[in-house]
Order: sequence, then C-alpha cells, then structure tokens
Amino acid sequence: MRLKRLVNEGYITGFRAVLNPAKMGLEHIAFAEVKLSDTREEALRAFNAAVKKIREVEECHMIASSFDYLLKVRTSDIKRYRIVLGEKISTLPYVASTSTFVVMENVVDAGFRR
Repeated sequence: MRLKRLVNEGYITGFRAVLNPAKMGLEHIAFAEVKLSDTREEALRAFNAAVKKIREVEECHMIASSFDYLLKVRTSDIKRYRIVLGEKISTLPYVASTSTFVVMENVVDAGFRR
C-alpha cells in the first residue's frame, strides 16, 4: 500500500485532527516576538524546553532577525493573552523583551481549516 510505504519511509510523519477554534473558545491569535538576553546554546536549550510546556503556544520558531523567536499564541481573548504573556512567556528563561502582534482576521491557517 502506497500510504503505508510513505509512512514507513518517513515522508508522512503523523496524522492530525482539524479542530474548530470557535467551538473550543480559542479564536484569539497573537504573535509574540521574543528577544533573549543570551543566545548561547545553553540558553537556547533552556528556552526551547520551557516554551514547549506552555499549552497556549501553538507554534514556536527560532528566527534570524533582530529578535530570536516568533511564537504563535492562541487564547480565548486579549485578557487571557495578557496573562499568558505576563505570567508564562515573559518569565521563560533568558527572555529580555517581547513584542506582540494581534491577529485581526485569520485568512489561512494550516491547523484550523474552515
């Protein structure tokens, strides 16, 4: 079977359900730029391990830019986002500063199709 071969050869690494964020009360999306105070390997490993524990962080990407990471954060509303930013993201290891971009309309989202 072709599908089984693609899985066995590593072309397909998994399967997932496509969720409806409105039904889950998770329609608020924000992107947070994160700048670290230290970018040596030990600091990056510590940040990477800690950010994976924040359930509201849907995606985390190390970026080659004036900041170090870009996080996609999904919450119920802006009030909840402020709590996640202040109590979770800002307290991650080596975080020096953050900057937020709030999504006004979700046009294309690979994880949540309409």
